[in-house]
Amino acid sequence: MSYVAPSADVSEDAAIGEGTKVWHLAQVREDAVLGQNCIVGRGAYVGTGVRIGDNTKIQNYALVYEPAVLGHGVFIGPAVVLTNDTYPRAVSPDGSLKSAHDWVPVGVTIEDGAAIGARAVCIAPVTIGRWATIAAGSVVTKDVPAFALMAGVPARRLGWVGKAGFPLKQEGGFWVCPETGAKYIEDSNSLKEAEDNA
Repeated sequence: MSYVAPSADVSEDAAIGEGTKVWHLAQVREDAVLGQNCIVGRGAYVGTGVRIGDNTKIQNYALVYEPAVLGHGVFIGPAVVLTNDTYPRAVSPDGSLKSAHDWVPVGVTIEDGAAIGARAVCIAPVTIGRWATIAAGSVVTKDVPAFALMAGVPARRLGWVGKAGFPLKQEGGFWVCPETGAKYIEDSNSLKEAEDNA
């Protein structure tokens, strides 16, 4: 059974998965689809038609603008912003007020298991690879490979992280998670899980 706080504003046209909780003052717009066991924190915004996978956490005051797509197990930290307008303007060159029909929104895609730290901004259109970590306060302007550890303005790759979120250490041709012992292999500026993790 899902839970929607009395002060939350959830459209009747939104789909809320089993076990999902939408907390105080959050807004979930029309045609948004939230998977099972998600959390939408206080004051968070989920735009029209946004797609969110199971077990995803959207923390307080995060803004997830359409047409964002979030995978399963994604973490969106407090006050994160996923943008949707490449060339934002309130008015047209002639000074007339722009409407929703005067521009085409572009989205941020966040793949399974990725984590976006507090107050980070992802500038659409970008894709954040699976299990990547974006440090708090970063500004992401380019696609991020899977398992990348990104920080800064603009965000740059500082290293690699494993599924547990810990920075990996290089050991004998592998990148190794100090928490779980899982091994990863680097290949052409990307990382993949080693076959002997099973």
